[in-house]
Amino acid sequence: MSEISFEDFAKVDVRVGTVVEAQAFPEARRPAIKLWVDFGSELGVRKTSAQLTVHYTPEKLVGRQVAAVVNFPAKQIGKFMSEILVLGFPDSDGAVVLLNVDENVPDGGRLF
Repeated sequence: MSEISFEDFAKVDVRVGTVVEAQAFPEARRPAIKLWVDFGSELGVRKTSAQLTVHYTPEKLVGRQVAAVVNFPAKQIGKFMSEILVLGFPDSDGAVVLLNVDENVPDGGRLF
């Protein structure tokens, strides 16, 4: 793994937001869930899809705070436009486990 500078790290805008809506995404190639995440007044609500179906249901995700990269370009996923990348780690089988915060923090807060 190569090292990066702090300036490189600072280019990645990771924010915390609250999932305000989640829906199954049955037309996706791999099982996924559509998410709408509120990042507060500065960024508003952004959407994405994520392959989270092993550990999460749409109902379990609403109200949960998540971390996401908010400065990637939008990406078309089927008929759905993804605007952010929600962050997680693989479990022992490779299924996504979401990154989360210990305490509730204001939506839109930037990782530092």
